[in-house]
Amino acid sequence: MRRKAWLLLPVCYLAVPLAFGGNNYVMGLVVSSLIVAGVAVAWALLGNLGGMVSFGHAAFFGVGAYASALLSMKLGVPVLLAIPLAGLIAVLFSVAMLPALRLSGPYFALAILAYAQIFRILTTEMEFLTHGSGGISQIPVLPTIAGFDLSSRTGQFLLLLTLLAAFLAAYDLIRRSHYGIALRAMHDSEDATRVVGVNSVLLKSWMLFVSAFMTGVIGAVNAHVINFLEPDYAFHGSWSVLPIVAAIFGGYRTVTGPAIGAVVIYLVDQLVFKALVSTGHQIILGSVLALMILFAPDGLLPLLRNALRRI
Repeated sequence: MRRKAWLLLPVCYLAVPLAFGGNNYVMGLVVSSLIVAGVAVAWALLGNLGGMVSFGHAAFFGVGAYASALLSMKLGVPVLLAIPLAGLIAVLFSVAMLPALRLSGPYFALAILAYAQIFRILTTEMEFLTHGSGGISQIPVLPTIAGFDLSSRTGQFLLLLTLLAAFLAAYDLIRRSHYGIALRAMHDSEDATRVVGVNSVLLKSWMLFVSAFMTGVIGAVNAHVINFLEPDYAFHGSWSVLPIVAAIFGGYRTVTGPAIGAVVIYLVDQLVFKALVSTGHQIILGSVLALMILFAPDGLLPLLRNALRRI
């Protein structure tokens, strides 16, 4: 199934622009779904491999968004260079969260949520740098490379799909490495893995850094897609909640499940549920998610795998 999922990637590169390239509205929704998918993969890497459920990925998303915007606007850093640098800055900010790694379960989740709120407040108060609650406008758009405009909907789609593929490849590589084996062993008994010499705090720290980098990069790309930022948007709770919902819906214990879940639930919600019920369409989405958790707790991707095996 993993090989089949990777074989679908070149199909997506060609089929989606050919089918919807002329429809800016649909392509805009696809781009938004890929942004959620990128954060969902980063969340799943921390939640599945690291064993740490985070309610604060909005912190990394917002830091990455503001970092890339400020680097490109105030220092003149090229956009395509500012984006990975923003990911590294998100990693730098995540160092402040290292004390929370000694917590577990809901205590860790609440601690990370508190960090997200702290970063939002700091961004609001630092008006000399971020313009506070007034926000930043006219953020540079994605550049044109070799005559191809990355700021177009098709260009944004191809860039985000490439980043998502890179994230999935990194996730899969880490999962199959001896570090991934050690991390999965920690889920069963962290004390037992410490006895055999596994430094659980160090491994969790690396997972936090990788997850923060991925989320910061996606936040940076989003800033150059929408060209406007303000603290309540950049650090909004939806950037923490939506990826969790998407990862659980798609199957957060699988590699590609979080990405597939994000694209499916976002597009179905916007194109189907919103058309049926323009106001309160989230109620239908919530009902579908509740049914999924009750009857297919492993998520959408394992459910599809079982169905294909039966066929």
